[in-house]
Amino acid sequence: MDRTPTDLATRLRSGAILVAPGVYDPLSALIAEQAGAEALFVSGAAVAMTQLGRPDFGLLTATEMVDCVARIVDRVELPVLVDGDQGFGNAAHLQRFVRGLCRAGAAAVQIEDQVAVKPIADIRARPLVPKDEMVGRIKAAQDARTHDGFLISARTDALTTTDLNDALDRADAYADAGCDLLFFESIKSAADADVIVARFGGRVPLVVNLLESGGAPFANAGEAGRAGFALALFPVTGMGAAADGLRAAYAALVRDGNSVSVRERLIGMADMNEIIGTADFTARIAAYGDPA
Repeated sequence: MDRTPTDLATRLRSGAILVAPGVYDPLSALIAEQAGAEALFVSGAAVAMTQLGRPDFGLLTATEMVDCVARIVDRVELPVLVDGDQGFGNAAHLQRFVRGLCRAGAAAVQIEDQVAVKPIADIRARPLVPKDEMVGRIKAAQDARTHDGFLISARTDALTTTDLNDALDRADAYADAGCDLLFFESIKSAADADVIVARFGGRVPLVVNLLESGGAPFANAGEAGRAGFALALFPVTGMGAAADGLRAAYAALVRDGNSVSVRERLIGMADMNEIIGTADFTARIAAYGDPA
């Protein structure tokens, strides 16, 4: 498969909503690909929680994120959209990050209009930078990308922090700046979604977040697609499933001294080798003449 960012741009304008599962390492990405996903979202929250074991407080560095993305892109043949938070610093930091993503083979980056350092006291707070500063972030990312096909997704958190009018005003500026996707975080009502789609749906593909914790006015991606959204993100679904399985398995080992009570939930080594393609990999490498 041709893994080019243009494939993502074309798919987003196809009319059918694109579902992007959140992934955080090559195995989660590979399993999502084998499940039939057409695109992947490297979630900053999922990477922070799985790679650092810490909350999504902006602790990840740009280098850590690029390294994670490079390993994922090396293993799968799908377009990968990357959570870029606020850009990991000023415009110079953001540009270095974007160049790193382009080298890694990512298809797109998501940049948000939050302040650079999140308030530790309130993980749900979303303090915003001025609109013009976010426009500068978009332009900096555009100037740093090494090919025009690399997409810039602009996220606004104004619906969380201020109101719909501010969110619309900000999104107008971001669209005028030339962002390739628009992401309104924290859409709570169908009425707000209708206003957003009416104003921007024919202008730029729209992104919606469908977290399991709820809040969005859509029961599934199909409903969001029929409402006019082009891309549905499920940032932490995979991480939640993995954590549930790990918690059950490790609890059984500590409690029972074996995994009998959770054995049916475990993927055996034969199946794991099938998932990661061990037979094909070893056969391909052996063809180069390496000793058995």
